[in-house]
Amino acid sequence: MTIVYAGGELLTGDEIAEALLTYSQALAQSETASTVEIPTLDDDGERQMVKVLVGPASQIMAKPADSPFGELRDPDVLAHLAAMTARLQPTRNVPSAASGTDDLPEWVDDL
Repeated sequence: MTIVYAGGELLTGDEIAEALLTYSQALAQSETASTVEIPTLDDDGERQMVKVLVGPASQIMAKPADSPFGELRDPDVLAHLAAMTARLQPTRNVPSAASGTDDLPEWVDDL
């Protein structure tokens, strides 16, 4: 995919672009910004790491790209972006079995 950002285009892998967009959305919802490094391919197909500032004011998009260089993959970057995204998302309070059913509202029994 090609990431269109700050008037330029960055060629990267589909999963990396999706993870960056997901992280950008989480940052925007948290009203904060962050700088991240993602792998990209230059015009000669050489891999390079690029720093990108993302946050609430970021105008970033991804579009399909045909590349003669193959799909760019980086499991470590994907894991890093996923971990940072998870930290920004609220945790859900789900009663555990150990807490017992006494904490549940009475209407749950009707289900």
